[in-house]
Amino acid sequence: MNQKVVVFLLPNFLFGIFLYGFFSKRQKNLTDAFPDPTEYWLATQNSRKNTLGSVCLKNNLNKPRSKLDSQVANQLFVEHKHKFIYCEVPKVGCSNWKRTIFLLQSGLNAKPSEIEHDDIHQTSLIKRLATYPPALQKEFLSNYTKVMFTRHPLERLVSAYRDKLLHSEPFYSITVANRIRAMFRKNKNSTEKVSFQEFVNFILAKTPHTLDIHWKPMFLLCDPCNIHYDILGKYETLGLDSEHVLEVIGAPESLQYPSLKRYGSEKRTYGDITLEYLRQLTSEQIEKIKKLYEMDFFLFNYTMKYEDYFSLND
Repeated sequence: MNQKVVVFLLPNFLFGIFLYGFFSKRQKNLTDAFPDPTEYWLATQNSRKNTLGSVCLKNNLNKPRSKLDSQVANQLFVEHKHKFIYCEVPKVGCSNWKRTIFLLQSGLNAKPSEIEHDDIHQTSLIKRLATYPPALQKEFLSNYTKVMFTRHPLERLVSAYRDKLLHSEPFYSITVANRIRAMFRKNKNSTEKVSFQEFVNFILAKTPHTLDIHWKPMFLLCDPCNIHYDILGKYETLGLDSEHVLEVIGAPESLQYPSLKRYGSEKRTYGDITLEYLRQLTSEQIEKIKKLYEMDFFLFNYTMKYEDYFSLND
């Protein structure tokens, strides 16, 4: 090779080696800064469990019982093939989780979209822990993977109102709605839809333990201070958390958590809609609702500064 050519190429070759080394090191630094996604997810789980554990301890909520509370046992669904227990929290993707449990135990002989909303909530094919004797309940809780999902308490509240009071489901849109009208309206014959303010006042007039499961505090439904859940999922990270749940329990790779919605034409209850409804409340109502769901905020690490939260997550 011509000496002049060598002299010309050598600096470029050396500079190329320098650039390769520089960017390789930079890439390594970036990789170190953003660890393996699974490691990140496990770290998030540990953080959620640590927060929950410290709040349980601080508020003296750890009260081991010889027998599981019957109302809590009724919220727990058991899938034996994959040794899986799921705590049903309404308005946190529970219909799709029940579809998933049905598919897990039926060997995937159906598609999620083929399972109607009403059917999955009425079927006797997926078993509640409450249907087993105390000894078996204890055995399953000790040996099965236990999972619960949570959602920002105020977003869940708005979602429950929109789903139950603004649609034509007879029990809620007629029976419950008539109770609310009777409590807060002078004209007892009024048929106008229940307002969000009336709905909130109706909830605030009752004691937490007697509330309907769709707006009952989540910690009362699943008792996470005394049932040690292996996975604490959140609606805000529903897809990622569900993917890991299915992996942990050894579900078939072909099974994915479905994203079906009962009223498909409606927008889901996210930040913008939640804020729209919360702004209809007085400051006194807001403070009382925060107090009602106080333990949900603390245990599951949701902020009470809802305007900032929903603006950022919109």
